[in-house]
Amino acid sequence: MFENLEVFKISHAMAVHAGQKQAVTAQNVANADTPDYKARDVAAFADSYLADGSSVGLSGQKATRDTHLNGSADAQMMEPFIDRNGIEAPNGNTVSLENEMLKSLDAKRQHDRALAIYKSSMNILRATLSRS
Repeated sequence: MFENLEVFKISHAMAVHAGQKQAVTAQNVANADTPDYKARDVAAFADSYLADGSSVGLSGQKATRDTHLNGSADAQMMEPFIDRNGIEAPNGNTVSLENEMLKSLDAKRQHDRALAIYKSSMNILRATLSRS
């Protein structure tokens, strides 16, 4: 009954996605003055979670070398794509610090939402187990 609780997998995947979104946003901010740098973004969580028909696209650790103890080499991280909505500056850069602040805030809210779902599910599970 408790072996496969999908809500925990979803909240984990949402938190991982939020972390990836925050990392891409930080990379954009770091390159805000780099000539010809194109701002990047990741797909929305709802679009990416079941993109390949399973939930393994976002969950799990990724082993990048054979010497890693945990993780699988085939775990996929979301690939950032070039954000075409940015307005190009005279030096060719498309990073808008205002947009990156909003993306960062969105990632924080998504991460907070994932933690709230996880905590709420844990409380429900504890309440269920304490009544048995």
